Parts: sequence; structure tokens; C-alpha cells
Amino acid sequence: MTVWEAVAVVIAGVFAGGINTVVGSGTLVTFPVLLAVGYPPVVANVSNSLGLVPGSLSGAWGYREELKGQGDRVKRLLPASILGGIIGAILLVTLPAKAFTAIVPVLIVIALVLVVIQPWLNRKLSHRRSENDGGVLLWFGVFAAGIYGGYFGAAQGVLVMGIMGVLVSEHLQRMNALKNVLTAFVNLVAGVMFIFIADVAWLVVLLLAVGSVVGGQIGAKIGRKLPPAVLRGVIVVVGVAAIVQLLMK
Repeated sequence: MTVWEAVAVVIAGVFAGGINTVVGSGTLVTFPVLLAVGYPPVVANVSNSLGLVPGSLSGAWGYREELKGQGDRVKRLLPASILGGIIGAILLVTLPAKAFTAIVPVLIVIALVLVVIQPWLNRKLSHRRSENDGGVLLWFGVFAAGIYGGYFGAAQGVLVMGIMGVLVSEHLQRMNALKNVLTAFVNLVAGVMFIFIADVAWLVVLLLAVGSVVGGQIGAKIGRKLPPAVLRGVIVVVGVAAIVQLLMK
């Protein structure tokens, strides 16, 4: 890797850290960059997942005010994310890429639809929503998103936000804070597993970690100030970009 390629990786990490904190899909920035500098797809994917973990944790810390009072949710949903991340990491090294990525655009479209119609659904379902705040459906939805995140990760945040938006009666910014914690741990457990079961480019991990930590703080400062309607719009734009890029592969 040349000096300029290393700089490009760090800059991509900054953008990814910021995008992941605000909505998700930072992998759509870093993954193509890693391919462009010459890393094989699986090595790039594995190293990317591990390198963006510090950025996800940085973004979660930046949203710590919005996390207050959500301790019970974190305790309940974190095992779902962790278990999903482990399964997703195993799938990455055992299944052909086409076996899973064929449905990725469909999943993102579903998530975007959920994000867009969330206010309407919230009004329609508010009298039916159970007191356990999402219940079993939310747990399994987060679990499924964790599997996807452990496998690839792009638009994982969009999926989580879409699922929570329908099943949880909560301010969008507080859901975004919870999303940052859940996706951070998906990337963390998947990354730890990759150390033992796949090839890791450690220089890439270091460069992405440095960039994504900075980006996580920038993303938190920007994202926390966005009104719900604007944040929802950002989610849709990023999600559409994810679909376009995945379909063009």
C-alpha cells in the first residue's frame, strides 16, 4: 500500500464512521476503496468489519445522552445482535457470496419502506403495540439484522432503524443511539471471529480505526442535530445509494 493509498483508506474511514453514526452503510464507502487498492473481496470485507468497530463505538459514545433510560432495551436486544453477528460471520466464510447477497437489495428496500411509512404505522399501531416495547418480533428482527451485519454490514443500520421504527414507540434520535450500540457489537463480535477464521489485513484495520473514530464523533455532532424528518430523509438517500451500488456489482 502506497502512502496515498493509505491516506485514501483513512479518509474513507472518516466518512464511514460519520455515515455509520448518522444512519449506517459506511461500508459502501470503505469496501470499494479497499478493493481499489488491491485487496481481495473477502479480506477487504473482513478487515473492514474489524476496522470500523472503533468508529461504531465512538459514534455510540457521541450519542450517550440519547441512550439514557434505554438500559433495559440494550440488555434485552444486545444478545440478539451478538448472536446474529456470530452467525453472520460464520456464513461469510462458509457460504458462496451469491447465496446471501442476492437478497440484500430486497432487505434494504423493505427497510426503507419501513422508515418512510414509520410515522403512519406508528399512528395505526400505537393502540396495538404491546407494553414490552417490541416484544419477540423486535428481538428476532434485531437478530436477523445482526446476521446480515456479520456477513456484510452495508445498510445494517438502515435495516435496524426500519425494524425499530415500526415496532418501538420512541423518538428517532433515541432509536438511532440504540442502533449505534447494537451495530457496534455486531461488528465487534464478527471482527473478533474473523481474527481466528479468516485473513485480516492489519494495516487496513489500523487505518480504518483511526479514521472511523474521528468520523464517529463528527457524525454524532451532526446527526444529533438533525430533525426526525431530515434524518429519515438521510436514511432513505443512503439506502437507495446502497441498493444502486449493490445492483451494479
